[in-house]
Amino acid sequence: MNSNEEKRVWGIHTMNDALFLNDNVIAIGWREMGDLKQIEGNREAFKERYNKVYPDSKKGAVANGVGMLYRFVYDVQIGDYVVFPSKIDRQINIGTVESDYIYNPNAEEYVQQRKVKWLKHLPRTSFSQGALYEVGSAMSFFAVKNYADEYLGALDKSFKKAVISSEDDESVGATADDIVETTKDYILKVLSKNLKGYELEEFVADLLTAMGYRTSISAHGGDSGIDITAYKDELPPRILVQVKSQDGDIKETTIQSLKGAMREGDYGLFVTLSNYTKNAQKYLDSVPIIRGINGTELVDLILKYYGNLSEKYRRMIPLKMVYIPMPNDKE
Repeated sequence: MNSNEEKRVWGIHTMNDALFLNDNVIAIGWREMGDLKQIEGNREAFKERYNKVYPDSKKGAVANGVGMLYRFVYDVQIGDYVVFPSKIDRQINIGTVESDYIYNPNAEEYVQQRKVKWLKHLPRTSFSQGALYEVGSAMSFFAVKNYADEYLGALDKSFKKAVISSEDDESVGATADDIVETTKDYILKVLSKNLKGYELEEFVADLLTAMGYRTSISAHGGDSGIDITAYKDELPPRILVQVKSQDGDIKETTIQSLKGAMREGDYGLFVTLSNYTKNAQKYLDSVPIIRGINGTELVDLILKYYGNLSEKYRRMIPLKMVYIPMPNDKE
């Protein structure tokens, strides 16, 4: 029995829409890997070949590349479904796999191929935002799981190309939240990787400047424990800033050292990429003249004032402004 439920659904991307649509194939690159059938049929052998061909690849890239290549050759079966979003016409193309793996050395780039039969070409507006988000995966080749039924349902003769509004599409909010959280994770990783010690102090000073504060960075190696001094304008209050790039949570005693450096009328600001211990958070709550900012809150400020950051830091954290659909909240 060959029901849709027994068939797997795969998603794929390409930079060559014409190849897929005109030649009725799906394909992936990695030309230097050669004929994948000449590699022993296990992931370790694929990994060994990948590391040899691409010796400078990072560990994560190796794992992703090997996984996609192996799945394309061995996990995909004739009769499986494939979903391909084409950029040239903004369509969702759904088909079935018609052949085993084919190595095409004459192809310009996409030498790893399989024949497909395209069954339907539908506008993107026919699908929920969640379904579109899933096939917008960052990977070139992947399994479609969460919204497989929606794509298979589109093959039914009774399927209507109805535009799904954000009012009816519960996945819109989840999709937007996923994008935002992924962006925040990315920013924190970039900061943790590139900004340690004095470099993080310089970044925080730049962010405060972007927020409208006048800042001066303390001389390195000073005994005061104050990294940055900031003013909103020419007049008091003075804001004393301490910055920590350590991985562990900030302890109460560390914040108390900032309090000890403050004079009457001063305000304190403590910035960390990590978080605060419970006792440290209790201390912050009991001393309102000191504000603590953790990694998550720092990222929120970066997103809010990103356009005012120095070009140096915008290059370090390259972001693009996009508009994300949000669900309508109705009381």
